Amino acid sequence: MKKLLVSAGLMVAVGAMLAAGSLVSKAKADGYGQDGHDGHFQFVPDTLVVSRSVYEGTANTVTPGEVLPPGCVPETFTLPQIGGGTSKSISVTCGVAVVNGTYPTVFENDGSNADPSFAVSSPIFLDNIDSNGHLLDTLPIPVDQIMTSFESKSELALNLSTDGKSLTFLGYVGGPGYVTGANQLDISNSNTPGVIDPSNQDVGQYYRAVAEVDAFGHVQITDGNAYSGDNGRAVIKGDGYYYMVGNDNNGNLSKTELADTQPGVDLVNSTGAELLVPGQTPPVPPNIQKIGDFEIAQLAEYAGQVDKPGKDDNFRGLTIFDHTLYVSKGSGSNGINTIYQVGTQGVLPTPASAPGGSLLNEPITIPAGFSTTLASNSTGVMYPFGMWFANDSTVYVCDEGDGNLVSPAVNGNIADADAQQNAGLQKWTKVSGVWQLNYVINTGLNIGVPYSIPNYPSALDPATDGCRNLTGKANGNGTVDVYVVTSTVSASGDQGADPNKLMKVTDLLRATTLHTGGGLDHFVTVRAAGYSEVLRGVAFAPTPSGNWDGER
Repeated sequence: MKKLLVSAGLMVAVGAMLAAGSLVSKAKADGYGQDGHDGHFQFVPDTLVVSRSVYEGTANTVTPGEVLPPGCVPETFTLPQIGGGTSKSISVTCGVAVVNGTYPTVFENDGSNADPSFAVSSPIFLDNIDSNGHLLDTLPIPVDQIMTSFESKSELALNLSTDGKSLTFLGYVGGPGYVTGANQLDISNSNTPGVIDPSNQDVGQYYRAVAEVDAFGHVQITDGNAYSGDNGRAVIKGDGYYYMVGNDNNGNLSKTELADTQPGVDLVNSTGAELLVPGQTPPVPPNIQKIGDFEIAQLAEYAGQVDKPGKDDNFRGLTIFDHTLYVSKGSGSNGINTIYQVGTQGVLPTPASAPGGSLLNEPITIPAGFSTTLASNSTGVMYPFGMWFANDSTVYVCDEGDGNLVSPAVNGNIADADAQQNAGLQKWTKVSGVWQLNYVINTGLNIGVPYSIPNYPSALDPATDGCRNLTGKANGNGTVDVYVVTSTVSASGDQGADPNKLMKVTDLLRATTLHTGGGLDHFVTVRAAGYSEVLRGVAFAPTPSGNWDGER
């Protein structure tokens, strides 16, 4: 456990050195100072907060020919089985860097010939902006306390707590002997200190830690051991607990070895939806509190079918609405890409109320009407990410697209037909207890149409492929404003490293069909990431009193 309260004055001083020049300059141009609060940071009520990261590496960050992941040693070994005997031989292989650390070509190291798990750590900034994208202030999060993986596109979602008083996000904190700072390699596939997968080529040890930030910029960090070997993605605070989603077990353990070896069992129980107590010492197996366990065999149409253990719970987004936890799955070839309800309607899962005394017994169900199509299908698969409930019968869902690059471009478009048709902001409404998809808003997203970034190689120009995280606000005139962070498709080495956008759309809440004209159902750009920047999460700002009703 690490518990830290950082003074806002120190953060602002650090921010003057670290914050991206393009955003600082824009703030000054708009008439806002880098510190508009007389040296005392405070988020402005009724404004937005966007999480951003900046690549700080240099050519020396990676040396061509060096072994990747760092510390990897090729070997073959066996593991004791829980019931006796040993596993089959398990092999660990390594790669080598093919290019140096220069941005953006550094991400060519992310590939089958080099390191499929390649990543570079980077600092986190929380930009407080108004609804038009003008920068009000920036809160730099000290990189020696918590960091992100720059190109890990599924990370750094922002969520406003249910009481409106704080924001939360997930990041990485080095375990004993491992540095917390910029330009550390492959942290996003490292083990956690408490859950070691011996088949993981990435031998680093980093906690997946929760950062909670209050209205005055004070930061509390709580380390956790969930999501060993993969990404912690999103966290929200509700009723005094952290509810998290992510994924793990990206090592080389097979289905059998995950089920009948202790490291495998530990991995399967530290993925998916998890609960963490703020400020606690990092829990270790068997006390990592996984919430429920979804398996495709729960559905009658897939009875008897088995995926790789834990991978059906490869969750990406989450929200709490009406005291109910919802999560999404939108990646990987196992499980079902859809929206899930975790626990009982109207009751947040807690250790005290868990069925049979175990959070693992909490039910995970697919609300009626949402997709039950297997992710392994060749057609009909969706890619849901963030969710925002406008009311109890309307939810907006970001679909990030399939990430498939069409090359050469077709009529100037580099996204495939499925992404052009289905990706973007989906509007679902509940009718007679069943959710139905009304329409997909993607006008203005320009899905598949490349756009340029100053100083960025034109050959790598990205295009929007859909959206990931989002938030929204209901207006008094019957409309809602929804803000989304875009996903991308490109020819870069890792599309998660593409400069992306924050965009806004206004929709008529009662509508069941798309509108044309009148300023409705057409996305506009609120903010665009610059060279060496990425945008990740968006939420409304916390307030000291917590009296915020815009994000539910």
